[in-house]
Amino acid sequence: MTGRGKYETRLDPTLWAYIDSVNAWYPPEIIGLPIDKQRAVYDRMCRAFHQGRPPGVKASDGLIAASGHGIPIRHYQRAGKAARAMVLYFHGGGFILGNLDSHDDICAEICAGTGFDVLSVDYRLAPEHVHPAAFDDATSAFAWAAETPGLPLVLCGESAGGNLAAAVAQATRHHPRAAAGQVLIYPGLGGDEDAGSYVEHAEAPLLSVGDIAFYRDVRSAKRQSPDDPTFSPLRDRDFSGLPPTVILTAECDPLSSDGETYRDRIVAAGGKAWWHEENRLVHSFLRARTTVPAAAEAFGRIIAAVAALGRGEWPYL
Repeated sequence: MTGRGKYETRLDPTLWAYIDSVNAWYPPEIIGLPIDKQRAVYDRMCRAFHQGRPPGVKASDGLIAASGHGIPIRHYQRAGKAARAMVLYFHGGGFILGNLDSHDDICAEICAGTGFDVLSVDYRLAPEHVHPAAFDDATSAFAWAAETPGLPLVLCGESAGGNLAAAVAQATRHHPRAAAGQVLIYPGLGGDEDAGSYVEHAEAPLLSVGDIAFYRDVRSAKRQSPDDPTFSPLRDRDFSGLPPTVILTAECDPLSSDGETYRDRIVAAGGKAWWHEENRLVHSFLRARTTVPAAAEAFGRIIAAVAALGRGEWPYL
């Protein structure tokens, strides 16, 4: 054994190669460094993994005017083709990392794969801006995007961005231009940390329960209530009226149970929701989509889900 524990043979060698490459750039012990140093290393890692944009996808940067500041955005479009929907994308990074460049290729590939416009949102990060800053930016971006006539909106986010997408969906469910759907990729939704995947995969590669606690504490304002649904969407008491929802999680990830619980609560409230756990994958598998076959298949399901919801279809029976 090489310190990989129960995951030594549970995960495919190609996935271990990905995990090792991430840890070579961004090792677990880096969480003890100052945030600015963490960001510098993370940004370098993201540049190393960047796959480039698919042919025919163009991108332009802009600012959304918000209260006292501007929210940077990047708008992806298929050159010469009119979109049928717009995807509002919130990147991951534990609420302390990431920007428009860190997930640039992923957004471009979603644009290419669906034919939809994609709007990536560079929300404010902690600890400089604790909750609800990121949530406020996410809802401001939704309000701005909702002003575009004729384009259904699909919310999409991964990890911390999945939390934001779910919180926006719940906050805007009664908006005249409420989202046509949401696709959440291994989201952290504030579930029960004493049960399920939080226990079974507490020390999973690339994300542990200790990491989750660290990111939560950095994001939290003083006297932050754990029952605030804009902070932890699973703490809401009403799951009715939410848009059709697709959640994809990784089996070997403490957060996986959040997806299952969120699905169950939406369905119990009379809504449409589908949860799929990707076998033998880990948190952050999106970056492994070009080297790990299972991650490529999972990304294909994500593209298909976004495309279906943007067309107003629900193929999940």
